[in-house]
Formats: sequence, structure tokens, C-alpha cells
Amino acid sequence: MPHDVVNQPPPRVDLDEYATNAALVEGVERHDAAWAHHRLHLTGQRVGAASFQRDAERANRHEPVLHTHDRYGHRVDEVEYDDAYHRIIGAAVADGAHTGAYVEPMPGANVARAATFMLYAQIEPGHACPVSMTHAVVPVLQQHDESEWLRRTFSTTYDPELRAGKHSALFGMAMTEKQGGSDVRANTTTATPIGDDRYVLNGHKWFCSAPMSDAFLVLAQAPGGLSCFLLPRVLDDGARNGIRIQRLKDKLGNRANASSEVEYEDAVATLVGEEGRGVRTIIDMVARTRLDCVLGSTAGMRQATAEAAWHARHRAAFGRTLIDQPAMTTVLADLQLETEAATATALRLARAHDDDATGEEIAFRRLATAVAKYWICKRGPGHAYEALECLGGNGYTEAFPLAKRYREQPVMAVWEGSGNVIALDVLRALGRDGDSLAAFDAEVARAAGVDRRLDDWIAHTRRLAGDVASDPQPDAAARRLVGALALALQGSLLVRHAPHAVADAFCATRLSGDPFGGALYGALPPGVDAAAIAARA
Repeated sequence: MPHDVVNQPPPRVDLDEYATNAALVEGVERHDAAWAHHRLHLTGQRVGAASFQRDAERANRHEPVLHTHDRYGHRVDEVEYDDAYHRIIGAAVADGAHTGAYVEPMPGANVARAATFMLYAQIEPGHACPVSMTHAVVPVLQQHDESEWLRRTFSTTYDPELRAGKHSALFGMAMTEKQGGSDVRANTTTATPIGDDRYVLNGHKWFCSAPMSDAFLVLAQAPGGLSCFLLPRVLDDGARNGIRIQRLKDKLGNRANASSEVEYEDAVATLVGEEGRGVRTIIDMVARTRLDCVLGSTAGMRQATAEAAWHARHRAAFGRTLIDQPAMTTVLADLQLETEAATATALRLARAHDDDATGEEIAFRRLATAVAKYWICKRGPGHAYEALECLGGNGYTEAFPLAKRYREQPVMAVWEGSGNVIALDVLRALGRDGDSLAAFDAEVARAAGVDRRLDDWIAHTRRLAGDVASDPQPDAAARRLVGALALALQGSLLVRHAPHAVADAFCATRLSGDPFGGALYGALPPGVDAAAIAARA
């Protein structure tokens, strides 16, 4: 029987996702990237379009399919993606979401690139994996004079075909193995030299993301120890390299992106760096991908908050729109607080990665990237769940984007070092690199004297750092310290740069000792201007 649909929100499409994100626009301007406003508005309009959002949904519903052989029995090891995925990643590459910061290395370049990356990842996160790895590989290629591969990664043309002579390239990475996981020094893949810095690799990798990439950085055991290699997918003569895709991982989320297990059978690779220094060589790539984990989690928070706020503004109950009801206003305000803190941190870190970074900036980012990766990525899943609940039953269905987002957020916390790995990395950095802690402390202290709650938290964090440094077995306290460092940085950034309502609420909820502050969203204390914060969502 025909009926009218009432009291349901309209589709959240055909918006400028950049213009509607106040925290992002303000951060781009603050960190010397105002020159990119115009192009970011164009990107915001592109990803906000109904057609782009349909492609995002389609790419996750029509998942990658592995073809190990062609119809005649020849080994091909190809992954087939839906055309929607190719359109999405093609647009991201065209906009420089991968290597734009290196092509135009001016002040704010990494901020503009971060904003571009986040806008695309906000709508479709799966494609961001090869985009991120291609961004992250550039410092390694630059240090080791891989000029031809650099030229190809700088291209803004996307070509999904596996063939020789391509003018563009995307990169992947393969480090972990079944028996080792994060303990990459337990790798058993062998690398046998065949002359001219070329080796043949034999072994396996338990995780290889984006297996249709044009090349990979890989760790393997050479005669001189664990080493880093550049492994092309296709050899110069057009033959397929000895990379055998065993299966695709059936993952919780990240469904549009293929992750695989691979075997190497006399795969030809080139040594990057020195034998025995593989971890040292690849660590620059790891650091950049950790930054992109922060960006990806932040993009997910923005999507979750925006979708929840949109629903609340367009749906009524008990005589008022949801957003005008205090219980909902406080939830949305708290979700926005988390998003604001993540956005401010992400863009500050991006600015510290620009070519004009001073020695102090470089020291700051060494510690702050790991700290932010730990905290922001861990906050992502709980944030996505709370936003999903704002939509009620709609949020729990696959017809709306927050079910996908809820499944997506954990991958950033797991990828490139799960919680304990990151926390212990921070401890090691503090133990051997006093400059990083000093630079981090100097950054946080720039807000000293503005808010007593932040001052008290900074003092608490300094005492905790001292206690951990003097503890002969500090590992058990690692997470507590890293969390305290993260909140100190976020509080400092918001007190200095965010509207008063945002900074005040952050200090009142995250730095006050309130047992509910930040643990469960929506438990804001009296006096917080929830309506002003929710308006920024």
C-alpha cells in the first residue's frame, strides 16, 4: 500500500566535505597550507558527490577476487577489483593523495596532502592502503637513488594493469611472516645474491597488502643478515616476477582492499641499503605509514561524527529534532571533541614532516607520531560505535556507512604496530633519544599557563615519564605513559588553537580526572557549551 516516508533524513550527499569540516579548514590555514584551499574544496566536492559515495559502497560490496590461473592454466596471480575501486583510487592519485607533498615541497605541503588523503579516506578507506604505502616509500627511494621508481611514483596517472614500461607506480610492503608477526627479525625468507645488487628471494609473507601494486619493499635474510629489497611485480622484459598469491585474507573490515598471503619462488629483487640493515632502511617507510594511520583514523572519526550529526539534525522525536535534545547534543559534542583533537594532532604532525622542518621539529615528530598513532587509532573503534548508535537501527544496517566504518577503524590500530608494539617503541625512543622528549615537552609547554587543568596534566605526565625512566621494568607502565603524552599534546593544541568551547570541554573531560570523562561519550560535566561544539559537527 503506497505511503509517504516522513521523519527520515535526506541522503548526506552532494556536499563539499572540506567546507563542512571546520576543524580541517582551520588546521590547513594554521599550518601554512592556505594555498591549497581551492583544490581541497574541489576534492571535498568530488568525494561528497552521490556518485562517489555509490562507488565507495560498491567497492566494499563487490570485493576483490583472486585469480591464480587463467583459463588455460597459466599462472597469473592477479586480483580483480570492481571498476568502482579503480575510479576511487584513480581520483585520489590524480589529486596527489599519494605523493603530492614531494612533488610540491613547499611549507604546508604535507598538510595539504594530509587533508587530501583524509577527504578520500573519509568516504572510502580501503583504497587508502596502497595510496599510503606509495607516499611512505618515497623517503626510502630518495635515500637510495631509485630515481626511475621515484619518477613513476610521482605520476598522477593511475594504471591498474600489470605490465612493463608503465609511467606510474604504486607501492606495497611485505615484512611479517607466520612465525614472527611484529618480530620481523624472525623472518625466514632468504635472499641469494646473483650479482649487481640483484637477489632471488624464496619464502613467504603472512601479510602483503595491495598485492596488485607495481613494486614492494620486502625484508629477507641475505648472507649479511636481514635486509631490505625492492621487489617489482613485473620484470623489465615483461615477465611476471616469482610472486605467488596463495589466498586473500578474509578481513573484518577494509573489504575494498585486497590483503594477501604470498610465496616467493626465485623472485628477483634489488637490494636497498646495506645487507643486514633492513629494518633501519625500511623504518622511514614505517614512520610515514604510522602517520597515515593517524590520518585514516581521524578521517573515520570525521565521517562518523558528520553522519551522526546529519541524522540528528534531520530526525525528530518527542516533538523536537534530536540535536536539540540535551542528551543527544552532549553525545554529538563529545564525538566532535574527539574528532577535533585528532584533527589538530594529525595536521600538526603533518606540518612537522615538511622539508623545512628544523632539527627540533624532526625530533618532535619522531616521538609524537608514535604517541599519536597509539592513542588516536585506539580511540577510533569506540568512537565509531557511539556514532553508529546515534542512528539507531539504521546505523546497524549496511545501507548506511557507519557499519562499514565500525569494521574499518580497528585496522589502523593493528597496522604498522599494534598497541604494545607502539608503546614499547615509545619507551625505547625515550631511553635512547632525549632530544625527542625535550622537543615534545617544548611543544606541549607552549600552552602553559592558559588552563590550570592542562598545566596539572602536563606536570602529571612529566612525573610519570620520570617514574617510568627510573623503573628497571618499565614495560607494564608503557601504555599509561603513552596515553598521558597523547592527551597532553592534544590538550595543548586545542588550548592554543581551538575555539574556547572546544578547549574548555576537552580539559574538563579528558584532563580533569572525571571517571567518565572521555570513557563513555556524552557524559559531559555542567558548564560545557555542548551546543557550540555540536554546531561544528
